[in-house]
Amino acid sequence: MKFSELGIHDDLLDAIEYMGFENATPIQVQAIPKILDGKDLIACAQTGTGKTAAYLLPILDLLIDLPGSETTTLIIVPTRELAMQIDQQVQGIGYTMGIHSIAIYGGGDADGWGQQRRALTQGADIVVATPGKLISHLNLGYVKFDTIKYLILDEADRMLDIGFHDDIMKIISYLPKERQTLMFSATMAPKIRTLASKILAHPAEINIAMSKPAEGVLQAAYLIYNQQKNRLISHLISQNPDYNSILIFCSTKRAVNELARALKKQKFAAQPISSDLEQSEREEVLQGFRSKRIRILVATDVMSRGIDIKDINLVINYDVPQDAEDYVHRVGRTARADATGVALTLVNEDDMYKFHQIEQLIEHEVFKIPMPEHLGTGPDWKKPNTHGKQRKGNFHKGKKGARPVKQFKSKH
Repeated sequence: MKFSELGIHDDLLDAIEYMGFENATPIQVQAIPKILDGKDLIACAQTGTGKTAAYLLPILDLLIDLPGSETTTLIIVPTRELAMQIDQQVQGIGYTMGIHSIAIYGGGDADGWGQQRRALTQGADIVVATPGKLISHLNLGYVKFDTIKYLILDEADRMLDIGFHDDIMKIISYLPKERQTLMFSATMAPKIRTLASKILAHPAEINIAMSKPAEGVLQAAYLIYNQQKNRLISHLISQNPDYNSILIFCSTKRAVNELARALKKQKFAAQPISSDLEQSEREEVLQGFRSKRIRILVATDVMSRGIDIKDINLVINYDVPQDAEDYVHRVGRTARADATGVALTLVNEDDMYKFHQIEQLIEHEVFKIPMPEHLGTGPDWKKPNTHGKQRKGNFHKGKKGARPVKQFKSKH
């Protein structure tokens, strides 16, 4: 369906067309009319399907005819990276319509705090904030949210995972009871429904392809010993020179830094990113990755949600994520919207059970690629039987109909 069929304001359609978008994604097709009708909404859709635009476009549409001297919209997000991304999108789409936003997040300097305070007291149309930093401003008493008409919780499941439930409820206590509330999430876990029952009023519900990577992601795994991981990654990068945007996830900051150092020694254009960096440093690294000056970004899970970087060719899970849901978000960094991409996971003996849980979650047995001959063989696949014990099995190609990784080179 085209955006022009969704009842959006002509000025907004012009901005969308200028940015090169014409057809709406399924989550946008379902969410936009409901939001324009004034309904509360709980929406669940996989990473990379356009959830942000699904709420930003109708909210901007509703704000076009409102006076711009008051803060009418509050968007709460789990990370500063997501806050910055959404703020940039508002500025890009809403600038010509006189709609302004401010991102409220930690890690900045005194000037940043002052700018945030001025925006909160003088009124920006849209405030995009992380819970902790917003509460710091609220505690000082100068923030007035009595004009809020629209509240959006983006990546709600992630915020609950981090432990922001109480902060969210405290923030909501400052808001008018009469408002439109929208909750967007990649999963519909019981804790999401519990939160929705507390803050939404007779919500409409949208549930699209829950907990599955986008169709364009070609998934595969290597069964590997830890000591083989760095050599395999070097091999994969060397054998795929056409991949100019590679994102590697590690579960610890130490592993991030060690792998980035190892890749730099081999003259690869690699950089680490984690909470160890100052905000300005993180922004510089991200800009380098977006512009392709940095070919390889080695990251912790802080990057697995909320960062919308186009044309990532390859995502590598250096180790299996602790949470099966995090796999979906890591993998979702590639194949954004209608694009395609490759996601590879390195699975050691200890991580096989966790990886099997991931396969159960996504309802797909991931293709197992043999190790390149010069790196030696990896461990045999061990799959839990019905009694929860491990059993050994030979290399297999996954369920019937599983797609081979045709566009990925791994020369033996």
